[in-house]
Amino acid sequence: MSGPPARAWRLRSNRSKTSIDAEQNKAAGGAHRRTVELGPGKTVQGTVTLKISETTGVIRAYLRWRDQGRTVLKSLGPVEHRTRSANLAEGWKRAHALGLVHDEALPSESWASSHEVRAAMRGNRGRDTSPELRLRAELHARGLRYRVSVRPIPELRRTADIVFPKERLAIFVDGCFWHGCPEHHRPARKNAGFWSTKIAANKQRDLETTQVLAERGWMVIRCWEHETADSVANRVVSMLASSLSQD
Repeated sequence: MSGPPARAWRLRSNRSKTSIDAEQNKAAGGAHRRTVELGPGKTVQGTVTLKISETTGVIRAYLRWRDQGRTVLKSLGPVEHRTRSANLAEGWKRAHALGLVHDEALPSESWASSHEVRAAMRGNRGRDTSPELRLRAELHARGLRYRVSVRPIPELRRTADIVFPKERLAIFVDGCFWHGCPEHHRPARKNAGFWSTKIAANKQRDLETTQVLAERGWMVIRCWEHETADSVANRVVSMLASSLSQD
């Protein structure tokens, strides 16, 4: 009888710490769900690891954390899914059921109604966000050159994420929380009135920006952060080709 496939438990050797943390966060349901209580006011972040027995071929999940310089391992039992991600998720589910981990409390000063909303707020940077970097890399790989975080019209206080000055194309990569994505925006429950007004104002400003640029002869592409870089790049290439055909 053959054992489980390597993809059910093995961690690739070339994985970076960042990607490993991202894998753990996804399996746990968020970084805030990896909290191990060490004592009053002291917590650490746990990690689920998978180990396979060479004699039985059984995969077992363990919760691991560091306490005063030593590694602590708690068995979570055997897991039988066919993928590593599913087995990690099962391990985190059991860790919560056993009371070994809990959700990190939101800071009392936070305006966010949930950890997901807080992550979206904290992830809102003015430039060089992950979706922007992915799109820029895809465009560059296709041989396109552009400018980053500039005003298409210098005297107009509107900064585009990616600009093709010669072709007069401005691209805006909009965050789902801050720009009111119809698919992924989740209204804040704390200070709901304030955030509703804030998001509505952002959406109105987006519309005005697109309109003003169009009136000044610019093409505008607005995309959501959840869209793939490949699909957005296809739109960019298509619009650039259309612009050339009209010249």
